[in-house]
Amino acid sequence: MRRIDVLVVGAGAAGLMAAGTAAQRGLTVWMVDKNAKPGRKLRITGKGRCNLTNRCTVAEFLEHVPTNPRFLYGALNRFTPADCMAFFEGLGVPLKTERGRRVFPVSDRADDVADALARFALDAGVTLLRGSVARLLTRAGHIDGCLLSDGRRIEATQVILACGGSSYPATGSNGAGFRLAAGVGHTIQPLRPSLVPLSCVGEDATACAGMMGLTLRNIGFSVYDTQRRRVLSEDFGELSFCQDGLTGPVVLSASARLKDAKPGRYRGDIDLKPALSPEKLDARLLRDWSAQPRRPFGEALGALLPRNLIPETLRRAGIPAQTPSSDITRPQRRALGALLKQFSFSIAGLHPIEEAIVTAGGVSVQEVDPKTMQSMRVPGLYLAGEMLDVDAYTGGYNLQIAFATGRLAGESVSV
Repeated sequence: MRRIDVLVVGAGAAGLMAAGTAAQRGLTVWMVDKNAKPGRKLRITGKGRCNLTNRCTVAEFLEHVPTNPRFLYGALNRFTPADCMAFFEGLGVPLKTERGRRVFPVSDRADDVADALARFALDAGVTLLRGSVARLLTRAGHIDGCLLSDGRRIEATQVILACGGSSYPATGSNGAGFRLAAGVGHTIQPLRPSLVPLSCVGEDATACAGMMGLTLRNIGFSVYDTQRRRVLSEDFGELSFCQDGLTGPVVLSASARLKDAKPGRYRGDIDLKPALSPEKLDARLLRDWSAQPRRPFGEALGALLPRNLIPETLRRAGIPAQTPSSDITRPQRRALGALLKQFSFSIAGLHPIEEAIVTAGGVSVQEVDPKTMQSMRVPGLYLAGEMLDVDAYTGGYNLQIAFATGRLAGESVSV
């Protein structure tokens, strides 16, 4: 088999971008992936809508990267969020910007983004092979290609590893890339889930199961560290209840801040009425109940809360549902107001990495040149995307990192 210029391992967001960019520069590029269709994980991101970037400046972007943000400075300045938007619109994918400056395709179809990126690579001349890489090959310390699991050998002058992380293993993102990188001497920082649902403890877990499927919009959500006695995360937006805990955009972002999620250390607080101060909320409760003094308390809550949240609210308030509103005492009313402003859940931990949107940890950035994405351990080897020990909050930031690092790797491989 003839030697090629560049072999890209992984046909996801970073890999497709890297392969197409390198091929456009006149290099012979092959891409190997275990899936029959490229961009499999990309096709399900953002609940199938694909939040592909965030419409912000690079400086603002880096504020949303908790792990090794300085490493990304060069890649993001070479391929900014604005560049990313122009790139996809140039491929025929109209975009729109939603709350939080999150960018989506107008069609709300992740397939449109994945198909456009795949066409970009294939039209540039990339050859796509189906297969699984067993190990990387080196010669005299330099990358020399790879050996596939079926015994085929591919000789390549340069290799770009863009295999993704360990989340969503059904899409092929099973952590194999970390084993390949470690096999040629790279340090792998401990892998952990990021952007993942939070499990709750005891009665709180039971309560979440009873409200499973309920989505709360326009709420405040904060995470309190009981060990350090400080608020770790504050956000506003959407939250949902799952089988044993909490999920939704505000929860997923908060999970990225929990480095040591031991049971009971963290508390999640939901502000059900963030637009109202405690005083204004108390005045509203008094006004509503004064208007219908004999209305049962449980029914009166229907004007304030979703129906599925009322039983748990009644349990926590300790007030029988049939109690007339006029019989609610002032201390009870104020206690209810405090409950609505701080509806708390004790956090047991994170859901497993297989359920995470993003893998935190990965190849140590101390061993990768941030100006090129080339390995400092193995000349000719480049790394991009989720394989790197960088991760960001929800909002289009992680896909932008994949595109930017893939773009830089594709621009940096030598002709």
